[in-house]
Amino acid sequence: MGLFTGLLTLPLAPVRGVAWIAERVHEEANREFVDPVVIRQRLEEVQEARESGEITEEEAADLEEEYVRRLMEAGPPSGGLEV
Repeated sequence: MGLFTGLLTLPLAPVRGVAWIAERVHEEANREFVDPVVIRQRLEEVQEARESGEITEEEAADLEEEYVRRLMEAGPPSGGLEV
């Protein structure tokens, strides 16, 4: 990018910055939504909350169903053993 182009596109810098940040936030949210390690952590948290009485059996079952669905959609771990 030359000096002239840089000067002309300078007013767009904040827009590009906001777009870059939004893209990073989206990537992180998506990673947490489908990452098997994160999902397993959430399942453990649900179990702990159920055992401590923080949530009801019905709420726990609903949460577990959602997390297991996500885990199944994520597919097999990518770093697993090859057959």
